[in-house]
Amino acid sequence: MKKVVVIIPVYNEESSIGHVLSDIPKDLVDEVVVVNNNSRDATKEVALKHGATVVDEDKKGYGYACLRGIDYINGLHPKPDIVVFLDGDYSDYPEELSMLVTPIIEEGYDLVLGSRKMGKREEGALFARQVLGNFIATSLIKLLYNVSFTDLGPFRAIKYEKLMELDMKDKTFGWTVEMQIKAAKKKFKCLEVPVSYRKRIGVSKITGTIYGSVMGCYKIFITIIKYL
Repeated sequence: MKKVVVIIPVYNEESSIGHVLSDIPKDLVDEVVVVNNNSRDATKEVALKHGATVVDEDKKGYGYACLRGIDYINGLHPKPDIVVFLDGDYSDYPEELSMLVTPIIEEGYDLVLGSRKMGKREEGALFARQVLGNFIATSLIKLLYNVSFTDLGPFRAIKYEKLMELDMKDKTFGWTVEMQIKAAKKKFKCLEVPVSYRKRIGVSKITGTIYGSVMGCYKIFITIIKYL
């Protein structure tokens, strides 16, 4: 048996986090860590009600929240074998978590990425600007690093020891691409699996606005170039 811990960064997700936590396979996951990234609503209370461990991170940023979650699991005894990252907006399907974890357990993969492009997407779940930005980013990664990815989505599972080896640094929107680029450079055994994707509950803080989308894309491209 492998110890599996899920990290969910959240900011004002009181309407969705309960659904996410309810759908996580209880027989597969040992602990769910919700990182409350300075929410102004009842996100924390809802997460606690659904049995999650809640830790706080006041500095706003997806990377800040993920790093806070890692800091928490570093203090666990025993340490987890596998760490899963999942968003709290209910756009991913938490019940598909086994599709990401199983290849690590049974086939020895180091990092398994959930690809929204390869999977089934609800109409309108991704904005056209997201699809275009994702295509440009993954094409640039292939050109510069000679590694093929189809998506930079947040739903992913990684061996704990490999996560520590990556020494993640990004504090904001570059988190996912930093992980993929570093894993590729270190020759980790990586796999993409198709995952389902639906319209999120509520409005995205990044892709829900043109400004947020532009800033997110800018940070991703800067991160891609940074690790050359």
